[in-house]
Amino acid sequence: MPVRSDVRVRILDGALQLLADHGVSHLTQPRVSKAAGVRQSHLTYYFPTRADLLLAVARHSMELLASPLLEQIQHGQLQRDQLPAVIAQALTDRRRMRVMLGVIAAADEDAQVREALRELIAVIRSRLTALLQALGLPGEPAHVALLHTFIVGAAVLHHARADERAHREAQDAVKFVFSLLPRLQELPSQPPASAQSDCERPQ
Repeated sequence: MPVRSDVRVRILDGALQLLADHGVSHLTQPRVSKAAGVRQSHLTYYFPTRADLLLAVARHSMELLASPLLEQIQHGQLQRDQLPAVIAQALTDRRRMRVMLGVIAAADEDAQVREALRELIAVIRSRLTALLQALGLPGEPAHVALLHTFIVGAAVLHHARADERAHREAQDAVKFVFSLLPRLQELPSQPPASAQSDCERPQ
């Protein structure tokens, strides 16, 4: 069983690197198999379709970011005032943005991918909720939906412009939004039904 798990992780790591460096067009079975150092039969065993692989890579990318952050917070190695810089670094990583754009493009053409993407968004928001609450920041569904929407929008704008000015703007904007979060506790926290369902949908 550990061997199988290791093969799956190798496939995800290889696919993530391909997608991040070259975009969704390079996510072919031969290229992913070569990057991961596995047979194509292993690839199709774990991920029968390209959509399955895309979604798994997106979730893998998210977990690689969120899990270490939660662990650092739990061990007192990451403080509240350090989180904006970490988030800013993540959203200005153009490779990570390529991963999400690839999934979004696939969802536009495939209803099953679209539904799976909805589930992935719910998982992302649950991780974001855990991060905020662990640092004593507002973690109500409306707050999380607002922050998630901002992060995605800022990442898209940075990816589109990809220059030093865009990088600085993204960093400054993240700091500003996080400075507003404590004040949100004073505002009504009842979210739109759609935001609430995304944040509270079970994993």
